[in-house]
Amino acid sequence: MNQSPSWRVPADTGRPWGEVRAALLRAVQRVLLWLGVATLVVASALLVFGLIVRTVLRPAPGTWATTVQAGPVPVEVGVPSLIWLATTPWLVQLAHGRTLPTALGPVRVAWDAQANALALSCRPCSIRLASWGGEPLRLAEVRLTVQRMGMRLHGTVASGQVVARWRGQLTANSLTLDMDLPSTPVREGYALFASAIAELRNPALRIDGDFALRARLTLPTGELTLAPQLQGLAVQGLGTEQWAQARSQCDQGLPKWARLAKPSAQSLLARAVIAAEDQRYFEHAGYDLTEITLALRGNQRGLVNASDPSHPTPAPRGASTLSQQLAKLLVTGAERSPVRKLRELLYAVEMEQTLGKARILGLYLDVAPWGGQLCGARAAAYRYFGKRADRLSASEAAWLAAMLHNPSMEARRWAATGQINHERAQWVARGMRLGGASAPRRPTAKMVAAHG
Repeated sequence: MNQSPSWRVPADTGRPWGEVRAALLRAVQRVLLWLGVATLVVASALLVFGLIVRTVLRPAPGTWATTVQAGPVPVEVGVPSLIWLATTPWLVQLAHGRTLPTALGPVRVAWDAQANALALSCRPCSIRLASWGGEPLRLAEVRLTVQRMGMRLHGTVASGQVVARWRGQLTANSLTLDMDLPSTPVREGYALFASAIAELRNPALRIDGDFALRARLTLPTGELTLAPQLQGLAVQGLGTEQWAQARSQCDQGLPKWARLAKPSAQSLLARAVIAAEDQRYFEHAGYDLTEITLALRGNQRGLVNASDPSHPTPAPRGASTLSQQLAKLLVTGAERSPVRKLRELLYAVEMEQTLGKARILGLYLDVAPWGGQLCGARAAAYRYFGKRADRLSASEAAWLAAMLHNPSMEARRWAATGQINHERAQWVARGMRLGGASAPRRPTAKMVAAHG
């Protein structure tokens, strides 16, 4: 007969079962006691550590502070204390070798004991700013080193072969960062975006010149000062010389008399367009470093004030020359992104050499948008004034040029009200140095209807 197995004490133990059971129970109790004590010690240590960290990070009244999420709980912390703690060697060593998810991308943390420096590596790294549009700036890798001595910080920031040094001064209320990028070949800068810029895969492309940058950023105000330098920039191999014979399709459907003559580089319309879009057109080599600096500074200031209702956020300021705008119209398209701007720069610099100022201006007037499906100066002159483009008056030329900053919006305004931004048109007229007598007059509704 099968019997179910049962636990029993061997007869030869020499000890009654009751004593064995009691000994086992005492052993289990001791283990549980020690586990409880150990758990209590660890929990207490974590609590004490958390209280210390919270005490250290708690902002003093009137100091620079921010809010971070500690699980489901928002905690206000002092930013200077957070920076100080994050650059403390014994704490950084706890994170050595770890990869942290961030808004920029996965960041690997390392501690270089020999250099006494924190090393952060973001790979891949995406940087997004509202003034750049929806497309982020993507880099294969960004490397940052940080060393701190008291309240002073310094280190390097690098991507590819582009390496800049930075230093910072931390106070209870601010962090001032100064960055110095020494003279670096422009081709090394473009190499950072090789995967995104198809032109860089052209074996015939040659990029010469050097660039440098000095910058100062003050936080939390976001005040930014930039001093970029660009020397000897030259581009070959894009084939822009072929545009010399390009023919516009914008004047199709116009009466023959309206297609007879193009406005020359000395025409009133050409002068008005330069006054409206690129006042230093005949002085630059395809790019305007002054305007680029002002645009970066102004757009950054707009981003900083974006959350403050007392500082309305202005529209992003552009810095494109007529040469860059022509590259956008013919090649790169209108998507707002830093990569598109880099492509435009290449084409603009080369066409300055292959086409020259007069031909670039002529091409721009041939294809510039004037609202809706309307493009080209001859079509615009006929549509809005019933004239040949080379026979516009000064006020009419200023009026058309004033539309170019936002052609679609101005065309809709004209269709609805019979006018555009009159103040901008007057500003263009002043730029043409024509005086008050030539201030733009509003076209009559009859004129607009006759050629609509």
